[in-house]
Amino acid sequence: MDEIKGFFAKAGKEFMNAAGEAAMGAAKEIVGSVINEVFIKKEAETKRVLPSIKNMRVLGEKPLSSHRPQTDIQDFETIRSQCLASGSLFEDPLFPASNESLMFSRRPDRYVEWLRPHEISDDPQFFVEGFSRFDVQQGELGDCWLLAATANLTQDSNLFFRVVPPDQSFEENYAGIFHFCFWQYGKWVDVVIDDRLPTSRGELLYMNSAEKNEFWSALLEKAYAKLHGSYEALKGGSTCEAMEDFTGGVTEWYDLKEAPSNLFSILAKAVERNSMMGCSLEPDPNVLEAETPEGLIRGHAYSITKVCMIDIVTPNRTGKIPMIRLRNPWGNEAEWNGPWSDGSPEWRYIPENQKYEIGLNFDRDGEFWMSFQDFLNHFDRVEICNLCPDSLTEDQQNACKRKWETSMFEGEWTAGVTAGGCRNFLETFWHNPQYVITLEDPDEEDDDGKCTIIVALMQKNRRSKRNLGMECLTIGFAIYHLTDRDMQTRPQGINFFKYHASVARSPHFINTREVTARFKLPPGHYLIVPSTFDPNEEGEFIIRVFSETQNNMEENDDHVGYGEGENDDNNARLYPSIPSPIKPVDPQRDALQRLFNSVAGQDMEVDWMELKRILDHSLRDDLPKSSTISAYSQRENFAPLSKENGEAPNATTTDLDGGNIVDTLISLICGLCNKNTLDDMLGHDEQNNTASQRLVDQITTDDTNNSVMASSPEGFSKDVCRSMVAMLDADKSGKLGFEEFEALLTDIAKWKAVFKVYDVYKTGWIDGFQLRAALNSAGYHLNNRILNALVHRYGSRDGKIAFDDFLMCTVKIKTYMDIFKDKDTENTETATFTMDEWIESTIYS
Repeated sequence: MDEIKGFFAKAGKEFMNAAGEAAMGAAKEIVGSVINEVFIKKEAETKRVLPSIKNMRVLGEKPLSSHRPQTDIQDFETIRSQCLASGSLFEDPLFPASNESLMFSRRPDRYVEWLRPHEISDDPQFFVEGFSRFDVQQGELGDCWLLAATANLTQDSNLFFRVVPPDQSFEENYAGIFHFCFWQYGKWVDVVIDDRLPTSRGELLYMNSAEKNEFWSALLEKAYAKLHGSYEALKGGSTCEAMEDFTGGVTEWYDLKEAPSNLFSILAKAVERNSMMGCSLEPDPNVLEAETPEGLIRGHAYSITKVCMIDIVTPNRTGKIPMIRLRNPWGNEAEWNGPWSDGSPEWRYIPENQKYEIGLNFDRDGEFWMSFQDFLNHFDRVEICNLCPDSLTEDQQNACKRKWETSMFEGEWTAGVTAGGCRNFLETFWHNPQYVITLEDPDEEDDDGKCTIIVALMQKNRRSKRNLGMECLTIGFAIYHLTDRDMQTRPQGINFFKYHASVARSPHFINTREVTARFKLPPGHYLIVPSTFDPNEEGEFIIRVFSETQNNMEENDDHVGYGEGENDDNNARLYPSIPSPIKPVDPQRDALQRLFNSVAGQDMEVDWMELKRILDHSLRDDLPKSSTISAYSQRENFAPLSKENGEAPNATTTDLDGGNIVDTLISLICGLCNKNTLDDMLGHDEQNNTASQRLVDQITTDDTNNSVMASSPEGFSKDVCRSMVAMLDADKSGKLGFEEFEALLTDIAKWKAVFKVYDVYKTGWIDGFQLRAALNSAGYHLNNRILNALVHRYGSRDGKIAFDDFLMCTVKIKTYMDIFKDKDTENTETATFTMDEWIESTIYS
């Protein structure tokens, strides 16, 4: 077995410093993450998902996100029927028999021939006399972790046949096609392959069976390699990883040199819940699978098959002794030879009925017993795969097999929005996704009245991207206690984390696929915050919670809707005053009417082009500045408006009061925002008329080395202007009347005032982390998924939002909320649209 076991035996110590480059580098060398996300559909609403064989996906079905390539859907039954009808053998176009399917970093060091089983053996069989641990033998690929998990899988026929469907053979309906099922982030994925296997000189290169004509294990390995993109992607990993993909369970591991005092109880409860368990010794760096004097193999994975207290009767005393039964997957005479080994004298103190009850035998089959103390002394690591409730058969449940209660959510860290980093970065930490779990009842057998929970944070789609140089992020989580009062705040803001310490957390921030930890907590409400170690590291994840008693878990996020912003601890700044509609007798409204008349022309309506000219003039100082905008460009794009038809004349036009139309409009907007001076709102000196001067002068104050993406010299985009018109264009004429025009300016004034509160450095940009608070100030409440989508759509590469894009965000949000509310006449938060209505509403807006 390769060096992976040695790494994991020391992982608890090596990763205490989460930022340590050596630790991170070591993990990146041997540990990757898994799953090709092309198989998974990202749920529109994050919700509890329990793994179920009924929730099956097939290859290529509904990829996770639009930036990933769509692949052809492969349905096993359909393809097999087509091949049988045509008399051809299936050849998989998605995982071809080529070097690219073998390796991504280099070419093979020899000629590899892809052969079908009937070209390797005269009598190929899928199973030879059933399946067993003897069917799993390692080839030249360094995937011993997969080998150990596969050997464990053979011990439970229910689990085995869910991964290896029995409806396939080399005789009946043979068409060169096979399929296998793997768990992928809450869903079971059906992976189709052809049966062309890599060989050298007629022998299988990789996993194989002791029976040379048995091929289920080799085909299973190929399906798993396809899932990850190549065989090479399987080099280096943890048995935990494959056990989870075979069962959908949550795996935890313990360094036995630092084992918790209740480890025996943990293992015994795992047996009650039918968990898969394994253990290993630290490998000898100089000898592959070296044997110890006690008969144990270093760097080798063992299965734990029983944990129990055994009655013992000696001449002087009677009692119980904690014992553990293990199995060497080799299934030969390589067994433990110390106390309680096969035929050892200690067994004479065990009553015969007890021996019968535990199924004791002394066969040379690789299975042996040890005292729990010897187990702790001689092994280095133990792994437990806690199974989901659906992994237990009806018979097992009827036999009083206990089951875990589970909850699972999907989430995403997006740079500038929800990728806040760990607690070291307090200003952004609270922006991470948050989840609340409520524990009501303590464990049945817990004398302290506490609840056992296992929290598992798994990052997605990293192993399959190793060919692109993508490695695992450094991840972890923290848990905080919530009072009933705290439960009223969604999500918790920065002040909560300033004054509350975590009550539990992951042992390390570590760059492995999954971070798992077990806790004992009193009943109550708890907040779980998963994060990367550093801010602005993007990735997708799932978070799962297993508990012995019922748990209620939900995302601690804002409710989507519209309402006045609340001055909570998420935003320490004062909210800007929200402008009110102009009163009919207000002289400003009269001036605005005259302005509208001069701009609208004969049709007395403003279209998007006329609106664009108005916005480009009046809000030009709020757009990000570009030093490359020439005076000529500014003159061309910011020319004053004509009264009659909105054209740009050669000379400056004045309004009815003798002042510049643009300045009048600016004044009106300032008045709507309750600002006392133009300088407060626009940052220019009205008396010196610097705003007008900028219409023709080169901008000399811009930093030519500014790396912030500059706005287009054309000012506001067509899209923004069209969307603004559509937002208030009730009759869908493509133009705005005066009442609509007035309402639009009021909205723009409000949004402008909000933006300036958060654009503290007056750059024309706000940070993506401020988007939630800014939109709350404008009266909009959005959750993480919508915020992530907005920043993906309207943010810059570094997660910043420009002023015009902020306006676009607010326009879109208001428009879609209004469309929804028009249909939700009974305020049920449910609306029904026909296809025509939905397409018409969304296309125009």
